[in-house]
Amino acid sequence: MKEVPLRALGLFTEEDLAQRLEVPRPQDRSPLVQALGAYLRRLGAPEEALERLQALVRPEGRAILTGQQPGLLGGPALTFYKAHTALALSQGQARPVAPVFWVASQDHDVEEVRHLHLLYPGEEERLFTLSLPLPPRPLGRIPLEPYREALREALAPFPRDERLEHALEAPTLSEFFARILLAYLGPRGLLVFDPMAEELAPLLVEGLLEELEDPLASAEAINREALRIRALGGRPVLTRKPGATNLFLETDERRLLFYEGGVFTDGKRRYTRKELKELLLSDPTRITPAAGLRPVLQDRLFPTAALVAGPNELLYLAELSGVYALHRVPLPAFVRRLSALVVEPPVGRILRKYRLDPWAFVEREEAFLEALVPHLEEVMRFEERIRRLAEEAKALAEEAALLRPGLARPLARFRARVLGEGERLLRKALRQRLLEDEVLARHLHRLRLHLRPLGAPQERVYPFVMYVLKHPVALERLAALPALGRHRIDLD
Repeated sequence: MKEVPLRALGLFTEEDLAQRLEVPRPQDRSPLVQALGAYLRRLGAPEEALERLQALVRPEGRAILTGQQPGLLGGPALTFYKAHTALALSQGQARPVAPVFWVASQDHDVEEVRHLHLLYPGEEERLFTLSLPLPPRPLGRIPLEPYREALREALAPFPRDERLEHALEAPTLSEFFARILLAYLGPRGLLVFDPMAEELAPLLVEGLLEELEDPLASAEAINREALRIRALGGRPVLTRKPGATNLFLETDERRLLFYEGGVFTDGKRRYTRKELKELLLSDPTRITPAAGLRPVLQDRLFPTAALVAGPNELLYLAELSGVYALHRVPLPAFVRRLSALVVEPPVGRILRKYRLDPWAFVEREEAFLEALVPHLEEVMRFEERIRRLAEEAKALAEEAALLRPGLARPLARFRARVLGEGERLLRKALRQRLLEDEVLARHLHRLRLHLRPLGAPQERVYPFVMYVLKHPVALERLAALPALGRHRIDLD
């Protein structure tokens, strides 16, 4: 199945941002501004962030939102790239725009965030992984105290940073994350919103109460959109099961609520609508939205013009147009975040030596083997002989076609086999050279360590704060990038 483009689904993208900024958003913003201001001041937000909050006070003000689960040390670098896209898009607009980062503190998938991968500096660089035994609870409820010293020890090889020290004093994992974002990106005007913070959780109650009134409507809207996507040849990712709502209830653990015959159940016990409403009003953090509802509730709360997301998130956002309509929230523009590669000095020298595109290496390691060819004379001779052999096979096929047309196709297959086998042998020869040549093997190891750690793209493994600790100029280089696209951040 193919991926159906957002515009083919009638949704908005970055091309529509100017138009989405003009969509009327009449709403009383004073509760939001007051509560968010109190939260930001409690976390010690810089003045630049508090000043940007004023963009939401004015009726013409709008917001550009993004978000992520609260990972250790700010999470993988893609977190900062999302925030950068929101920050960059908010600049230079005709109306005041606030960039907002939504901390997904209600998420309870701790496996995604409990690992911290660091590339330790020094002559012998090495990848260090700290894995914390986090309990399976919403991330906003996990205290930082049991893990604070382990984090400090893991960060010991890096230069000390007062911003990081302040963040490490946070009481919870999600506040640690929020303080990191405010410390490093708040000076550019980033606002941070944690839906489980005591100041902010009550702001979601109205939308959740409305969802409780008709708890299957949003799930049915998602399923209708899934049918439309499937009819267009796409593959929906958010289809809801019969009776499933878009609400979680937290008791001894976080469970999805089901609804049938006027009664809710979390798989353990049954609840009336009245009981759940009373529970929500007494503790607004106990009932939380699933992925099929959260973006709509956040855009119901903020005057959102654009929502910045990663490529996988865009797949499920594409299914939510019916839920937006159900809650009478205008659709924002869905914008794909920036992608970036940080290139530290040792890797920069290797890339220049072999004229290697780092993105090509991230996509396929064999790009390094191909880049080696011009530097190895005997390999170049071997490649040239294969090329000549393929040309001879082509000429032979053309001559055979004149003698007997039926020979043309088998000889074309023969030529393709010659080329394929030649390329396979060339790669084998290159790999053998890597085993025999200590310098080449060391270069490949360093490229892997920096650009494809653990076999994954760098931006999904290393936190951006790690680079800032080693190279303070990293924040400036990030701020200088465009809002969108794929870029590299050179630190040499």
